[in-house]
Amino acid sequence: MSQSKRFLAVTAAAVTALGMVGACSKDTGDAVPAADGGQVNLVVDTFGDFGYKALVAQYQQQNPNVKVELRSVQKLDDYKPKLTQYLAAGTGAGDVVALEEGILNEFKTQPQNFVNLLDHGAAAQQGDFLPWKWDLGKVGADGPLIGLGTDVGGLAVCYRKDLFAKAGLPTDRDAVSKLWPTWDGFISTGKKFTAANTGAKGFVDSVTTSFSAMLSQAGETNFYDRDNKLIADSNPVVKQAWDTSMKMVSEGVSAKVATWSKDWEAGFKNGSFAVTMCPSWMLGIIKTNSGAANAGKWDVAAVPGGGGNWGGSWLAVPTQSKHPKEAYELAKFLTSPTGQVAAFKEAGPLPSSPKALDDPAFQALTNDYFSKAPVGKIFGNGAKSLKPLVLGPKHQAVKERAFEPAMQAVEQGKLSADKAWQQALKTAAKEAK
Repeated sequence: MSQSKRFLAVTAAAVTALGMVGACSKDTGDAVPAADGGQVNLVVDTFGDFGYKALVAQYQQQNPNVKVELRSVQKLDDYKPKLTQYLAAGTGAGDVVALEEGILNEFKTQPQNFVNLLDHGAAAQQGDFLPWKWDLGKVGADGPLIGLGTDVGGLAVCYRKDLFAKAGLPTDRDAVSKLWPTWDGFISTGKKFTAANTGAKGFVDSVTTSFSAMLSQAGETNFYDRDNKLIADSNPVVKQAWDTSMKMVSEGVSAKVATWSKDWEAGFKNGSFAVTMCPSWMLGIIKTNSGAANAGKWDVAAVPGGGGNWGGSWLAVPTQSKHPKEAYELAKFLTSPTGQVAAFKEAGPLPSSPKALDDPAFQALTNDYFSKAPVGKIFGNGAKSLKPLVLGPKHQAVKERAFEPAMQAVEQGKLSADKAWQQALKTAAKEAK
């Protein structure tokens, strides 16, 4: 699942349709026997809700000797240090743990802490995943497989139709998409919105979400090269995304609401901003933060500049688990093609399984909360063409502790863009050590 700073808020079934949770039974196989013939208690650790509530209920019904606890924290920033501590101590981690793309490579330097899923027959599932998603779950080309892919982070833009109407802008999703084929077009639209004085703080929530989107679509590398060398200061991809983000600030289209803050969460409900970047996993976050009163006010349009992959995770089994076989069987179920469709229905994480993406039932999915947007088609059509980014071992720290605070300082008028750039590079060098 997702994004860099991603968490998925608890949500009920987010999309209409077709009872795919029940269809997951064909992927479960035989009931999982307990090693000692008794009850098996398994814990699944995630940063937020991966859309697993209904799936876990289904799994427990089909495997009555297995009890599953979903244990989560909201933010990846809080999740990662806890998992690091648990692995170092040799105790405390879940039987199944989520590894987000921004932290995956760091944990791949510790393969001894994770079960080689190939030892439990995972090779049979290889065809259930996009080839690159499968390969990234391995430690080296010929090393152990430590993770089964959950989702990829196809991009879109989520926008408030009521605020667009108030600003005199089009509200139809196709017409909205035509407003911004490029990021310059996005900024121009933002200026028109701001000039209309709708009462919102700004057009887009914060430039940090746009920065993340641009990084995900601009090239294979951003902060690191393929040899895990920090290149943030020399990679034109990073500088271009930074400069465009700073233009958003100078042109006055940012609401200057720090992403993932309490004000940001409240802003969805209060109409503080009209637009946010929307990888598929963001759907659940928006719905939960906006609340029932705003159902039908949101819609989904194309992202400026073309597609990209922001986010995605894997499920791993720590070696400290007392039930590694049973934990693997649960992870296999949750990441199965029909399991991925069910998770998408519940919370929005876009399947990393080509079988799921091609499923007519997935393609037909719509989202009632987002004005019946055809989310299966919007997010699914380009998903198989997504490519992975090169993310170094400290990617998450560089992005969230160096670049995002510097960008927010510019938004708040505390630093100039040039000084903030130098601060970001200086902090990134420290975080990368």
